[in-house]
Amino acid sequence: MTTICNIPSTKDKKRVVIIGGGFAGLKLATLLDSRYYQTVLLDKRNYHQFQPLFYQVATSGLEPSTISFPFRKIFQQKKELHFRLCSAETINTELNYVETSIGRIRYDYLVIATGCDTNFFGNQALKEATLPLKSTTEAMTMRNQIIYTLECATSTDNKEERQKLLNFVIVGGGATGVELAGALAEMRKFILPKDYPDFKVQRMQIYLIDGANRLLGAFSEKTSKIAYDYLSKMHVNITLGATVNSYENEIVTLSNGEQVPTKNLFWVAGVKANSLDGFDKQLYGRGNRLIVNEFNQINGFKNVFAVGDTALMTTPEWPNGHPQVAQPAIQQAENLVNNLNRMAKENGAFKPFKYNDKGSLATIGRNTAVAELPLAKFYGFWAWLLWLFVHLRSIVGVKNRLFTFFNWLWSYLTYDQSLRLLLKDEIPVSEGKPCETDSITQNP
Repeated sequence: MTTICNIPSTKDKKRVVIIGGGFAGLKLATLLDSRYYQTVLLDKRNYHQFQPLFYQVATSGLEPSTISFPFRKIFQQKKELHFRLCSAETINTELNYVETSIGRIRYDYLVIATGCDTNFFGNQALKEATLPLKSTTEAMTMRNQIIYTLECATSTDNKEERQKLLNFVIVGGGATGVELAGALAEMRKFILPKDYPDFKVQRMQIYLIDGANRLLGAFSEKTSKIAYDYLSKMHVNITLGATVNSYENEIVTLSNGEQVPTKNLFWVAGVKANSLDGFDKQLYGRGNRLIVNEFNQINGFKNVFAVGDTALMTTPEWPNGHPQVAQPAIQQAENLVNNLNRMAKENGAFKPFKYNDKGSLATIGRNTAVAELPLAKFYGFWAWLLWLFVHLRSIVGVKNRLFTFFNWLWSYLTYDQSLRLLLKDEIPVSEGKPCETDSITQNP
């Protein structure tokens, strides 16, 4: 027997079902005109998460609550907007419904904004053995791993075991990998000497690995060189032009033959779009993204759309599709919601989407970032201030912005953070002979 999800009747309004509450889905849900549409937002989490700052949660710079905001809090004043916590499983485009984990949901218009997930390039073993960074939960898992291995390193007098615990390997030299490496390097320099005086924290080694021949591939070569030089000054070990072949027996083996023993392998090497059952394979293009036209309509459908990371819209300027970052997702959502509202109000024609590239930003460390804007490129302190302003402005919720600002201000003034809580019920267990405190202190 088919289960129908309990959602109030639309009466004389069209129902728009949005799958995914990321940047694009949230923008659509908040801007659709409630005079004409009933909006139903579906997501596997009951909160919106600000993905660009996951790495700060992972490195104890921010609490997860400051970059996460409950959907129901956002939608309290919107009577024609309904949120359902569920997983979308199958799309039936003939009968216009979505089959979900909580039942069937009918739609008049469907928008797929499912975003993307970590790409392990088909390597199931690496997927199971590494730590990704594509959700608040994964950021907290990574934070626990970092703190836990440091605690374990304090407790063991086995030099080989200690070095495995103190080797942090980051796979992926894009913005997330560079920012994560820089944050770990600053933690090693400013915080760990005070927290862990029992051993030389200089033994903590940070490795950044990428298969390309330069970091920050989406930026210019000059910017890539600046990022490389700055991370090198921070004593990050950078390996380019090599990929990870395997991770077995706590040893990372690279395609160039290099091996790194580690218990900390962080995977931020790429992304792939989240797909849904119900569409023919030919509707998917590069990177598992749904092929759409200039109105974000999936090929062959007038009432089914895809926006953001999961949409592949090719243009002469963007032959491989738009970048899978926040700005294209937000702009596509704004264009689509304007089209839907215009159609409902005056039966107006859809306007094609045109991407306005506002530039790219990445922070490398304290007082240092890179900025590539349409009219200028600059680096260092002013780029860092711009990065802070843009990200602070983009966080959902005034309280969250204030908490984030004060966290950043406190960390900047004190060279410290107070968020290094190990939130898992696990304690270090000795491997081999018992811990001998004197030997650790005297021979670190």
